[in-house]
Amino acid sequence: MLNYGQGFHELKKALQPLYDEGEADAIAHMIMENLTGLNKLQRLDNKETPFTEEQQAAFDTAKNKLLTATPVQYVLGKAWFWSYEFTVNEDVLIPRPETEELVEWLVRGVKKDQTKPDILDIGTGSGCISVTTKLQLPDVTITACDVSEGALAVAQQNAKDLGADVTFIQVDFLKEADRNKLGTFDIIVSNPPYIPVTEQHTLHANVLDHEPHVALFVPGNDPLLFYRLIADFGKERLTAKGLIYCELDADHAIATKELFESKGYSVEIREDLAGNTRMLKASL
Repeated sequence: MLNYGQGFHELKKALQPLYDEGEADAIAHMIMENLTGLNKLQRLDNKETPFTEEQQAAFDTAKNKLLTATPVQYVLGKAWFWSYEFTVNEDVLIPRPETEELVEWLVRGVKKDQTKPDILDIGTGSGCISVTTKLQLPDVTITACDVSEGALAVAQQNAKDLGADVTFIQVDFLKEADRNKLGTFDIIVSNPPYIPVTEQHTLHANVLDHEPHVALFVPGNDPLLFYRLIADFGKERLTAKGLIYCELDADHAIATKELFESKGYSVEIREDLAGNTRMLKASL
């Protein structure tokens, strides 16, 4: 049996062909904390403690999955978003920090306006946007849609586990008949697919081989496809002074801004904490 110290160092070393040293270190710590229930300092004090048979088996399973470039969040079955623990699997994208910033922008805006809007989350995935927004703004009404049955099952479980009252509906937003299932809203929020299928070779294996392609890629070569549909939908279904919040691909941020402006929206774009233009707010 390995001990705690040996387990950490073995895993970190094994991961370094796939990840840089910092990432390998962080992933190894996450696995070891989940396995032992001890944080970094506590494990340092107990580095000679041997794995139990159960821990050794779990360690071996996790290591084997990680070496196939499976993201650590899928190995653990969970990811943190804001202060909440979300269940994740390969039916949903892994929640990312820039999406947290988008939600923060939306939440602050609603609190400032002191309204109780009806909100639509398009392409909800794990439910991280809709569930977190509902938990932060208990008085709002939120409908969340996705094309994937698997994603909706994950989102519904997260809403139940975290105590968020969100209505989920299966919608293929690319189909007009499905869009017509949706009602009228005060705010639309979305982190839509924006990577052309032809650019999939640019992605790291841990994304390309494991995260759901339906949530990553747009059909064909148009990275603005979903933004165009969302803008048109907003013109039809947003109430007066309605708002759209979208996460952006930094490479197409200006083009997306110009798209919304061409359809009559007033648009503000923002950078994330890394300095990349990743968020848009459009108002009628």
